[in-house]
Amino acid sequence: MSSLTIERSRIVKTPFKLFASLYWRLSATLLLLLGVLAVVYVYITAFTADMYFQEATQRLNAMVAPYIAREIHPFVDGKIDKGALKRMFDAAMVLNPSVEVYLLDSLGNVIAYSAPDSIIRRRSVALPPVQTFLKDSGTSFVLGDDPRSPTGRKSFSVAAIGDGQMTRGYLYVILGGEEYDSVTRFLLGSYILRLGVRTMALTLIGAAVIGLIAFRLITRSLWKTISTVRRFQNGDLSARVASGSSLEVREIGEAFNEMADKIVAHIEEIRTMDELRRDLVANVSHDLRTPLVSIHGYVETILMKDTSLSPEDREKYLRTVLQGTERLKKLVEELFELSKLEAKQTAPSFERFSLAELVQDVVQKQKILAEKEHVRIQTDFPRDLPFVVADIALIERVFQNLLENAIKFSGEGGTITVTLTPEAKGVTVRVADTGFGIPAEELPHIFERYHRGLGSATVDRKGAGLGLAIVKRILELHGVAIEVSSKLNEGTAFFFQLPAQSN
Repeated sequence: MSSLTIERSRIVKTPFKLFASLYWRLSATLLLLLGVLAVVYVYITAFTADMYFQEATQRLNAMVAPYIAREIHPFVDGKIDKGALKRMFDAAMVLNPSVEVYLLDSLGNVIAYSAPDSIIRRRSVALPPVQTFLKDSGTSFVLGDDPRSPTGRKSFSVAAIGDGQMTRGYLYVILGGEEYDSVTRFLLGSYILRLGVRTMALTLIGAAVIGLIAFRLITRSLWKTISTVRRFQNGDLSARVASGSSLEVREIGEAFNEMADKIVAHIEEIRTMDELRRDLVANVSHDLRTPLVSIHGYVETILMKDTSLSPEDREKYLRTVLQGTERLKKLVEELFELSKLEAKQTAPSFERFSLAELVQDVVQKQKILAEKEHVRIQTDFPRDLPFVVADIALIERVFQNLLENAIKFSGEGGTITVTLTPEAKGVTVRVADTGFGIPAEELPHIFERYHRGLGSATVDRKGAGLGLAIVKRILELHGVAIEVSSKLNEGTAFFFQLPAQSN
């Protein structure tokens, strides 16, 4: 394509691109509407002025016909007196040269007239307007048939002519004759033209200026909204639409802001999940490598020294391998459980159950591990404890993790107490131990994944550090917060409240 063709295409497309704008479409529509209104206004003004002139002419000259009829009698013994008729036409011309005089019979037929014969187009006149004029003595504005026009109507004056009690005909005077029409049309046309053009010009200019300013104010909010959307599209995630002047623009802005907030929230979630995924890969790599290396080493030792190993050493190595596989199995299970909780793939199934019975069952299951560590577990709750509403399986997991954590950090001879206290809105749970306690600087981090408390040097810290993180995620799914208090060498206590069943 040549440069000339490209330039021509640009010239052709530019107007269409210009009128594709909402501002110019509204402006063009306004100007077109104003033009139509101006034409209608001029027409109505001209028509009204014409009617005004005719009514004024009729009211001013209503007595012309009665005056002429009173002075001259065109009928003598029921016949037309041509001499009297000529005197009547002459008197009318002297009285007002612009009028046209017609003599009608009793049926409205034109008998004689003062106008040239060549311009007469109608030989009869409708009598209802004549009767109305005679009845009101010319006080009502009424138009009558114009004999010079097949369909025209004009202001007139009329008088009944007769002998005694009998009406022989009518003296019908058109008040605006041909000469009057030519002068009136010139004057009226010139006046209306000037008035219409001036009015139309002023109206168009004023309305156009006001309309263009109003449309600019309206579309300015739209352009600001579009600009903000473009900024957001180009990566400025903080871009938000300011409140618009109109309801529609304001609703568009609010809808965009809500959408932008959700997009930013989703982006943050994706970033968080990406960071968690990277942490998960790093931590899993580390936590899986330790037991795998241990298992691999002992299995390799068993294979290399198969014939030289004593039964006691073989059993010892196999037990170490078994412990490593159990630790590996537990780690994998906890990783899957925590990943499902953080991805919100686990939905709690709420039901009504006895929290006291659940605590008793979990305590019985943990007593074997507690006795092995020489730790005592005791419970404290009233007999009339109300039922709670929660996911029983997930809450069982909470108690299991809290008790395992307490057993690990209680030390030999320690005591763990599970207290259930009824409150106005639910049942408060307290799991306390008499262990080593947690340093104050570690308290904000104990619910983080892979956090292992320093505790005491004698504490076995082989756990993955996922137990308390799982506890927090489960309680968050229930809309419950967990709190912790601790003192070094005195113990640690965890608190949370489960909602009771509403009556």
